[in-house]
Amino acid sequence: PDENWKMIADSVAYCRSAGRDVFYDAEHFFDGLRRNREYALQTLRAAQDAGASVVILCDTNGGTLPEEIAAGVDEARRSLRVDLGIHCHNDCDVAVANTLAAVAKGAVQVQGTMNGIGERCGNVDLVSVIANLALKAGHEVLVPDSLAHLTEVSRYVYETANMNFRSGQPFVGASAFAHKGGMHTHAVAKVSRSYEHIDPALVGNERRFLVSELSGQSTILAKTTKYAVNTDKALMVKILGQVQNLEHEGYEFEAAEASFDILVKKAAGLYRPKFERLSYRVNVEVNAQGSPVTEATVKARVGGEVTHTVSEGDGPVNALDGALRKALERHYPRLREMSLVDYKVRVINERAGTAARVRVVIESKDGDSVWGTVGVSENVIEASWLALVDAFEHKLAKDEQSKPARARDAKVVETSTGV
Repeated sequence: PDENWKMIADSVAYCRSAGRDVFYDAEHFFDGLRRNREYALQTLRAAQDAGASVVILCDTNGGTLPEEIAAGVDEARRSLRVDLGIHCHNDCDVAVANTLAAVAKGAVQVQGTMNGIGERCGNVDLVSVIANLALKAGHEVLVPDSLAHLTEVSRYVYETANMNFRSGQPFVGASAFAHKGGMHTHAVAKVSRSYEHIDPALVGNERRFLVSELSGQSTILAKTTKYAVNTDKALMVKILGQVQNLEHEGYEFEAAEASFDILVKKAAGLYRPKFERLSYRVNVEVNAQGSPVTEATVKARVGGEVTHTVSEGDGPVNALDGALRKALERHYPRLREMSLVDYKVRVINERAGTAARVRVVIESKDGDSVWGTVGVSENVIEASWLALVDAFEHKLAKDEQSKPARARDAKVVETSTGV
């Protein structure tokens, strides 16, 4: 034991002699406290007495519960003069609760990762920690106005790490403020706090109303607010009728809000297609090596010009995606930002066997958002094509809407740089 304490003290003292501030990470502290209380506390005192500025208590194995964390931080605080930090892993799915318990007991530094990305079950998710400390516990954790960028930063980290967004992630997930069911939706539209613990805009997220068979006119009204058409009762009845007819055919819009938005725009006369699809063809052959080769041909009209493009792919959807991109990217270069991240096929009427209808849901993303589209047909390639076209249409419409904001941003940059 004496040798270990001396090693801790010597290491901290050496770093201090080099002019460094030292944060001492007490690895396995809570496990050690459970096994040998006095020895664990003495290791902390050795670091403090050698000049450490902050001692970070680590739940390295992630096996400690909030009550134990609170008691351990309390004990360390009584034994030390320096500031304390907390470092939690999520092996018991309580890393956020553990971190909040530590802060409540006096920890002033939190170690974690954005979105909880880390070894095994992950580190504590700083997204949830930041939001809870700022909005629930009343702590100042970020510079003013930064909290509203939390969703944007979370998605940027996922994008940079080439990971899919977690739709159910608290505060920043696409489902964090999602609502369905007529009465439920009606209540949210009138008094949002009835089903939302915070205003989603505080963390840069947004409210979503899911269209499903449980939904009614209240959901349609809520979802069409952004188009300023929800005061037209006849139009609302028309849209609701179209949704019900499509659901009867096998459509579901719960995971395909982008397709629903296109439906609303068409019904309201607001739909402005960026391209006209003329025809497509998919051919699958087996080459000399016995491997399948898929080729898709797409004919489309873009800006009055008819384009005829061909692309090979790993399968029909990949080939169609490639051919449609070739047709459109020259006119709409921002399509390069878009990628397909998920593809689901569901057989609707299984008893029909090979003649059964299928529902295809495609999830797409670009640098700042994720959206879903849907297609239904007896032909899986046709269903995929319908969902794919909606995905491209949504991206193009979204970029069109963001043009004024991008122009304003460019003007600000020009002004600030003196150009």
